[in-house]
Amino acid sequence: MLLSHRNLVANAKHALLAIRHTPDERYLHAGPMFHLADGSQTYAVTWIGGVHVFVPGFDADLVGRTIERERVSLILIVPSMINMLVNHAGTADRDLSSLRLLLYGASPMPDQLQQAAMKLLPCEFSQLYGMTEAAPLLTQCTPEDHRRGAAGEQPFAGRLRSAGAPVIGVQVEIHREDGTRAAPGEVGEIWARGPNIMVGYLNRPEETAAALDAKGWYHSGDAAWADELGYVYIVDRVKDMIISGGENVYSAEVENVLYTHPDVLEAAVIGVPDDSWGERVHAVVVPRPGAEPAVEDLVAHCRARLGGFKVPRSVDFRADALPKSGAGKILKRELRAPYWAGKDRGVN
Repeated sequence: MLLSHRNLVANAKHALLAIRHTPDERYLHAGPMFHLADGSQTYAVTWIGGVHVFVPGFDADLVGRTIERERVSLILIVPSMINMLVNHAGTADRDLSSLRLLLYGASPMPDQLQQAAMKLLPCEFSQLYGMTEAAPLLTQCTPEDHRRGAAGEQPFAGRLRSAGAPVIGVQVEIHREDGTRAAPGEVGEIWARGPNIMVGYLNRPEETAAALDAKGWYHSGDAAWADELGYVYIVDRVKDMIISGGENVYSAEVENVLYTHPDVLEAAVIGVPDDSWGERVHAVVVPRPGAEPAVEDLVAHCRARLGGFKVPRSVDFRADALPKSGAGKILKRELRAPYWAGKDRGVN
């Protein structure tokens, strides 16, 4: 992937405007620096004259101790890391009062986890959405959205399910398959345009042409809808969408419901081959320590909250944590692989 100096400088400016860094910022690099979400803060924090604090890798106990010892003011982590931090026994006993803002992104945060984190951690929250191709920042759900939304104030409460609105300097729109702009509330693909959008993919002209059109729009591959004010509500990666019996099932929606079950620590929903339905909705669940949820209980929990075609038709339990990338994203391709082995393609 080719990111120009212009791309990186533009993104740093966008971040400074959105996050409002100050010279006394103390930023903790808790995610891998090769992942641009963390890497982008390198430029912004350095530009403003802030302090960089490092840990060798994410560990909930180490991160908590480092925030306390180094008086960290800002951190950016993904929901799976927040889950580990919130569920670590020592977090509640630490002095984390220096932390002014927790940034999160990279994947949707289940409502239950969001509420638990905002209750436990003494700081403001802001969700960022973007991707490496955008260097990476596109949208922000602001601290005000979180603060007033958590108090139940409308329209802020509804915005907590969103990835926020476009940051200053970037255009973000939802487009249909034919390229026309989708109406508010209509699901389509996220397109983005701005000085932060990549030059292209190195030595991959066909992929570059597919991702960047002649008008400078980047086609993200993320399925979402937007409200009348431009707040973006991501429903899934297009490739993670499950088509079961001709119906579209967005895995993130089902996962969000599974996370509200008290016995679920981690959950991922994937499509697996099914002779009758083409694909069926399948859940992979890591129970909380000491919990032994039954498949029937989880299915009933989902059925009470979802349309019938979205309910998992099968569930696997794992004792170990779900597989994750270096950036902390759950690797659904690894979870899918055993089910699709021997198939010509990853859909049925």
